[in-house]
Amino acid sequence: MLVGASGGLAGRRALVTGGATGIGAAICAALAREGAHVAVSDIDLGAAGERAAALGEGHSAVEMDVTDRASVERGTALALEALGGLDILCANAGISTMNRALDLSDEEWDANMSVNARGVFLTNQVAARHFMAEGAGVIVNTASLAGKVGAPLLAHYSASKFAVLGWTQALARELAPAGIRVNAVCPGFVRTGMQEREIAWEAKLRGITPEEVIADYIAQTPLGRLEEPEDVADVVVFLASDAARFMTGQGVNVTGGVYMG
Repeated sequence: MLVGASGGLAGRRALVTGGATGIGAAICAALAREGAHVAVSDIDLGAAGERAAALGEGHSAVEMDVTDRASVERGTALALEALGGLDILCANAGISTMNRALDLSDEEWDANMSVNARGVFLTNQVAARHFMAEGAGVIVNTASLAGKVGAPLLAHYSASKFAVLGWTQALARELAPAGIRVNAVCPGFVRTGMQEREIAWEAKLRGITPEEVIADYIAQTPLGRLEEPEDVADVVVFLASDAARFMTGQGVNVTGGVYMG
């Protein structure tokens, strides 16, 4: 399979969580470009519907709250019905807040863990049960640079993304005998709406300007620019494809060189 040429995932059926905006929207577009039929899932059904419509014919939208098992089961069932099956799960939905570790509230900790860690657990488990019954399937989870290196002001977010990588490795070992691959992608400083909010929070917490925060992000990145959602999406497409057929349990860095371990 030649990934990057249109049609590399022709006929595959993919469910993308958090697919309406940011990295998720770029993943949906990249999968569709490669010929996959995509179910765009999001807690905001209207936004998911707009994204699916923008992809064109053969794509659909489903409402899903990844923190709620009943919602995940219902949304996955709707995606299966709309697509006529499922071959790929991209568990991408995530949130962030920012605070000093000693000032974190229980609510901030619980919210990040609920969406970022529990959401991956639930969506992976529900999809994997279907994949086991079918004897095939691919899972790609969105982790983070903050899942490789603890991030100041994001201790709770880092903890949730470390959890994603641990889960990815363990699930990959359990599902490998069935030929089901489970990998994760670890983005760095990605230019999204979430990043815009984080820049404002970080500037306030550090007592510097948003422009100085952005300059710091770029200074930490050897490739010398902010990451774009498409930089992540293209790696997700690779991991979902047969080109990555002998990869499982990996947390693939897509950070512009910020982290090279």
